[in-house]
Amino acid sequence: MDYCNALFAGAPKSVTDRLQRVLNMAARIVSGTRKYDHGLTDLMHNELHWLAIPDRVKYKLGMLMCRCQHNQAPRYLMDHCSPVSDVVFRLRLRSASSHQLFMPRHRLSTYGRQAFSVAGPTVWNSLPDDLRDPECFEDIFKQLLKMFLFSQY
Repeated sequence: MDYCNALFAGAPKSVTDRLQRVLNMAARIVSGTRKYDHGLTDLMHNELHWLAIPDRVKYKLGMLMCRCQHNQAPRYLMDHCSPVSDVVFRLRLRSASSHQLFMPRHRLSTYGRQAFSVAGPTVWNSLPDDLRDPECFEDIFKQLLKMFLFSQY
């Protein structure tokens, strides 16, 4: 379920719904519930501690962006992660001091938002300020990100 799911960033809901159905079936098998039993989402989040597919994509992109911030990702990914404070015409914005990343404009509304250069900074900029702290280590970031995503349910 988690292999290359960062590719589904910005994908149509029909694609993620299919994967969500597979995840729901796996939760039913693990928990022993039937198809029409109520409370499957509560079971997935509270007992199994599984994120839904869109949140899994956010988690994967968030982890990639954290690795990019700590220079632990491949160079071709780190080239797409430039802080707003490094962009000359945005130096005086509030986003420059809040550790946000520059998000380039994209032309196509369908495929443009799926590019890593757009999807990664979008997820990173949507995180709370304490998660975007550059001093935050990867292990702590991983726990805080998962807690943040679970708190949205």
